[in-house]
Amino acid sequence: MFSQSCHYVTVSLMRATFSVYMVSAAGLLLAQEGSISASRIREDVRFLSSDALEGRGVGQRGGDLATEYLAGQFAQAGAQPVWPQGSYYQEVPLVGVETQGDAGTQLSAQAHGKRIEFAWLEDFVGVGAEQRPDTRFEGDAVFVGHGIRAPEWSWDDFKGLDLTGKVLVLFTNEPPSDDPKFFDGRALTYYGRWVYKYEEGLRRGARAVLILHTDQTAGYGWDVVRSSWGRETPFLKLAAGEPALALEGWLSRAAAEKLLGLAGQTVDGMLAAADRPDFKPVPLGIRIEGRIHSKVREIRTRNVAAMVPGSDPNLKSEFVVYSAHWDHLGIAAPVNGDSIYNGAIDNATGCGILLELARAWAALPHKPRRSALFLSVTAEEGVMKGSEYYAAHPLVPAEKTAIDLNYDAVYPWGRAREIVISGAERTTALAEALAIARRMNLAVKPDAHPEQGHYFRSDHFSFARAGIPAFSIGVGTGFYGEPAGYGERLFQEYNTLHYHQPSDEFHDDWDFTALAQAADYGFLLGATVANQEKLPDWIPGDTFRRR
Repeated sequence: MFSQSCHYVTVSLMRATFSVYMVSAAGLLLAQEGSISASRIREDVRFLSSDALEGRGVGQRGGDLATEYLAGQFAQAGAQPVWPQGSYYQEVPLVGVETQGDAGTQLSAQAHGKRIEFAWLEDFVGVGAEQRPDTRFEGDAVFVGHGIRAPEWSWDDFKGLDLTGKVLVLFTNEPPSDDPKFFDGRALTYYGRWVYKYEEGLRRGARAVLILHTDQTAGYGWDVVRSSWGRETPFLKLAAGEPALALEGWLSRAAAEKLLGLAGQTVDGMLAAADRPDFKPVPLGIRIEGRIHSKVREIRTRNVAAMVPGSDPNLKSEFVVYSAHWDHLGIAAPVNGDSIYNGAIDNATGCGILLELARAWAALPHKPRRSALFLSVTAEEGVMKGSEYYAAHPLVPAEKTAIDLNYDAVYPWGRAREIVISGAERTTALAEALAIARRMNLAVKPDAHPEQGHYFRSDHFSFARAGIPAFSIGVGTGFYGEPAGYGERLFQEYNTLHYHQPSDEFHDDWDFTALAQAADYGFLLGATVANQEKLPDWIPGDTFRRR
């Protein structure tokens, strides 16, 4: 159908190979029929998630093969290299740190003549962020509630107390509220993420930070914490003299009860105190000592990027960015005899879409005014280290980056009824994002679980922290031609049985129509932004608003 005001035509949405046209104000046909192909996306996903790529582990052979494939496909599409000497690669200096659960790893607390020894994995987990094989520390424990200072909500758990050299003890998450004007109500803010707790502790000069785990505050059980922190953790390599925490750690609830018991306190009592606005930090009178024995290695890894220049001499130095992480968990502990964590949905799907977008953009006979950057980043599974590095060392500065549209785990289960663009509502790109969804007959599905803080858990967030409007594009669980509950059943099955497991494998019976729809959607939205007079921004008052 034609949309005269926006100059788009979109047809044949029922077909796996889409026919998408974009018409300029002068009437020029900008995209040809079949420019987005579900079958090409399928084959990219098939290869990237094959056993030959060994789970695309960072610093592993399979990860190197994946980046070479991506660079080769970008070149074949006609997308240009972006780094010096004609390279598609941005080297990302990482250090892998894996805590060794042997006698060299110890954590203890003492007060009033009593001493408690905590057991690795059973009582505590964590990593020495100083990136040393042997890290020793000690310090007085101070309970700091949720460890948040949020001036916009008049909340300060620290009350000006000097915490230099202390061991901070705190809960993750944030004060609970149903008021959307207070910590965004049900929706988790970045203040509630465990990553923020360690960052804030470091900013305040703490020696170590220990998060007291409860299912309620974390949103998941101790087994999830133990499995996540019992493996290698990648860090961006520290510069000479750069500070870091001696321990980024967690205590199980049972261990937390023992620790707080030394001060005559309980987990429930301290959590109740932490949720009150009049909370003040509590020196616990406990001395904590630790020694962390780590296996440390430098990791060779890289982001992969390609570009298609824009057509406007004055605007081609500004970019629309499309992103997707290429990494998964590689070869790791076997499950039912399978040690290859293929990562088919997470995130070979996003990479397949990214490659197809590069092909479609490069094939345009008349390019949009701004340029496009196609960025596949490393180490997302290590808390977005590749995108964090790119945001700190970008091809173009933040003020010339129009928007980041990210793809991470898109479901290949049929023709989608819904598009998911959580976070778009924070930006001035929302109106056009909604208009494109209407033209494509896609409902916009809200975040079903805002309390889980999904917005802060994928690579678009690294761009947001740099002030760049950014969000991910995905599909919901509603699919045409399928019975009620079909998509939700598959999602629950995937999330429960296959997410971050070797069984996240390619299936021949998958229908990639939804991935082509998601690519089409991002193609149209990105091209719209690339042709606008003014760069998008965050809405007034948003945390990430450009400065």
